[in-house]
Amino acid sequence: MSQTERTQEISIPALAGEPVLTGDVVWPADPRYDEAREDYNSRFDVHPRVIVFCLNPDDVRNAVRWATFHGVCIRPRCGRHSYEGWSLAEDGIVVDVSRMDAVRVDHATGTARVEAGIDLWPLYQALWNDGRVTIAGGSCPTVGISGLVLGGGFGLLGRWLGVTCDALLSVEMVTAAGEHVRASEDENADLFWACRGGGGGNFGVATAFTFRVTPIGLVSIYNVVWDWKDLQPVLRAWQKWAPGADDRLTSILKLTAESSGTVSSIGQLVGEGEELRHMLQPLIAAALPQSVEIKTVPYIEAVEHFAGIKPGHERWAAHWGNHLTAAEVPGANPFKNTSAYAYDLFGPDAIDRIVAALRSVPNDKGLVQLDAYGGAVERVAPDATAFYHRRGVLWNMQFQAYWTDPSEQDENIAWVEAFRRAMLPFTRGAYANYIDRGIADWPEQYYGGNFARLTEVKRAWDPGNVFRYPQSIPPAEVNG
Repeated sequence: MSQTERTQEISIPALAGEPVLTGDVVWPADPRYDEAREDYNSRFDVHPRVIVFCLNPDDVRNAVRWATFHGVCIRPRCGRHSYEGWSLAEDGIVVDVSRMDAVRVDHATGTARVEAGIDLWPLYQALWNDGRVTIAGGSCPTVGISGLVLGGGFGLLGRWLGVTCDALLSVEMVTAAGEHVRASEDENADLFWACRGGGGGNFGVATAFTFRVTPIGLVSIYNVVWDWKDLQPVLRAWQKWAPGADDRLTSILKLTAESSGTVSSIGQLVGEGEELRHMLQPLIAAALPQSVEIKTVPYIEAVEHFAGIKPGHERWAAHWGNHLTAAEVPGANPFKNTSAYAYDLFGPDAIDRIVAALRSVPNDKGLVQLDAYGGAVERVAPDATAFYHRRGVLWNMQFQAYWTDPSEQDENIAWVEAFRRAMLPFTRGAYANYIDRGIADWPEQYYGGNFARLTEVKRAWDPGNVFRYPQSIPPAEVNG
């Protein structure tokens, strides 16, 4: 489809002079600047030229036009959770949509229009309050919906409902040409395909999404804890059980540093507690647990539980809108995370490498988390959306290191990278939302067989590579 054939909501006329930034514009001289440039991962110290808190799509368009006019690097930002801090750019413009956070549920169509700046906790709360509905998203309360859905999106409803982008019906976006367009199966279908798993910050600045919502009521949640010495039998039992469990159950295995003394599994069933207790028997039988907790609660209480929100906690709110700043988020510290997918069960060699890595963690905060896939995730073909890692995936591994003492940074980053490399013979691929500058072959690892098509979409919508960062999708080269 040519540029002139695309369906557009708004066309911006040719520039007649220097564009003007609108919205809440924060320059370096502004006393709010340091707070405005904070990132959830506090190991990054980046100084943008300007940060624009957009209040509507017009502010977004003006920011894109201004950046293009001045040749300034653009970084869209929603929840500040980019694992490598790439929603910031030194001397660039940050186009922050976090104040665009309205949610409107249409019960007649079973859909919700969600503005692009809302965080997950306020989103879940709004959907619950307006009709007891939800979407399958992540569990961290301050993650922004934009980054999550554009990169795929996985959480504790994943095996029941799929990844977040599977519920996406349309996206509204400001493109590199300064156009505000809508993309869906029927409009600009190439862009819509790419926005379902092709990663945030590649094709434009999202301003709103329309999701299919799902009714939900009670769910059952669990937490089982074992002695660390039982890691191997627990891992062997979990890997044979979790990816093939009832699709309503999504399970996570947390393998922590030996110095922590324990390993654990958590999860959620869309069903009753006694049913969950029966389902858990193969896992509980692996080794004598220290504790087993199972309870049935309203879904929103499960969301609060996994998010670490205490009963009666005030809604997430801070100076910049619905966000807490990095300094205000409990437990927000420097970290290094990365990922890999398991398509095959781990044999003795792979398990031995996991044990060895967890015995050599620089502190007791390091861990590897295994998120069970299967179910609804793999019922969608790998090329139906840009989110590729579906068929045959058993679980995603997330290698995680955290520290508070700056002197520990280098050894923690090195530990994560060494652990990831040690598991390469037993894994393939990585999750684009757990972006990692250390993955050299990231096009294949993140996007597999979908990468070539993504570069074609990039050429169609951003031929000048206006939206770019160190691992952004490049435009396909023009043959001839």
